[in-house]
Amino acid sequence: MEKARISPAKLNGEILIPSSKSMGHREIICAGLAAGTSIVDNISMSKDIEATMRCLKALGVEIEKVTSKFPGRTALKITGSGKIFPKENSADCGESGSTLRFFVPLGASLGASFTFTGHGKLVSRPLKAYYDIFTEQGLAYTTNNGELPLTVNGKLQAGIYKLPGDVSSQYVSGLLFALPLLDGDSLVEITSPLESASYVDMTLACLAKYGIVIENVNSEHRLYKVKGGQKYQAQVGNVEGDWSQVAFWTVAGALGEKVISSGVDFTSLQGDKAVVEIMQRMGADISTTDTAVIVQGKETHATTIDATNCPDIIPALSALAAVSAGTTKIINAARLRIKECDRLAAMCSELNKLGAKVTELPDGLVIEGKPDGLAGGGQVDAWNDHRIAMSLAVVAAKCHEGFTLTGAGSVAKSYPIFWEDYKSVGGQIEVLK
Repeated sequence: MEKARISPAKLNGEILIPSSKSMGHREIICAGLAAGTSIVDNISMSKDIEATMRCLKALGVEIEKVTSKFPGRTALKITGSGKIFPKENSADCGESGSTLRFFVPLGASLGASFTFTGHGKLVSRPLKAYYDIFTEQGLAYTTNNGELPLTVNGKLQAGIYKLPGDVSSQYVSGLLFALPLLDGDSLVEITSPLESASYVDMTLACLAKYGIVIENVNSEHRLYKVKGGQKYQAQVGNVEGDWSQVAFWTVAGALGEKVISSGVDFTSLQGDKAVVEIMQRMGADISTTDTAVIVQGKETHATTIDATNCPDIIPALSALAAVSAGTTKIINAARLRIKECDRLAAMCSELNKLGAKVTELPDGLVIEGKPDGLAGGGQVDAWNDHRIAMSLAVVAAKCHEGFTLTGAGSVAKSYPIFWEDYKSVGGQIEVLK
């Protein structure tokens, strides 16, 4: 699906939230690095998850899809030897930034030439923090003028790794996956306050589940002690629900009649769980059960939203802010510019096409809400970004006219059945030729 017509409709119903893509990546990688067979269940398949599976297979891991205990979900039987080796000499990371940054240190630890390729915006997404490490350790690598494909040839060595805290937390996680497999002990030192620390917490929790011990020396996430020579242990388990996807449906509920997001875990370490607290501050009618978030339609108002630890929910919340009373400020959001697209520019551009009043700042947005709704009409674009497409879909409920969305198929990156779920709760979408 490339182009679709979306008509205004107030959504009402229940959605079983997809499993967490972030935790899915981590579970699958840890299982692949273990000696023996693991079962990872409750996986919502997507292009990004498939990219991670391809990379593991290229490193000698066997992966088989088996019957899931959860309707509509996938279980993976993952068998590894406890050691990685280049079964193939390259891996296609698709458009998945997580996959690329998680696997680069593993590829660099092979002691053989290995190439990472990708597509779309991923080709140009920054990897400088890794290039600096390669240069410091004398590892040979080549790029296409700093972009993919990346070929690395050498053997990553145990030691002290220093990273600035304002780079993606994916660099930290990537090192934490690989360093326990090296012969010696290592330190990962974060030289400035770490952004998106919750994602590193998720990595540490998954590593611990698979038997890897890493000491987080202080509560500020500034130093990690990693013993070498550790062995991942095979496990059986389920992937938790995805709080970044909950954001779209909670916004849909606030702008519609009533939407229940089920299959969530309130003990989750996902930073995107902040969507509940943020929307409460915006006056949304939110209630919860042990495994669900219920949001009923009610006018919302402005607040200040700090994106530091929850960048992925900012597009959905920007859509909500566009039709909330008052002026909302999105702050500390510069990293949204290096996602699948420049999400600050995208949300500013496309919401304004619908009649919103959004001003773009270097590290955020200022959104003057229009609680009476947006004009709608015309054509907007998803910028080949799944989160932009879904955010525009849910704000349609507060548009006076329908609109055409190009790039609607981009949801396949993280949520292939989004449009099916959208229609199941009353969303009005017509695929155009």
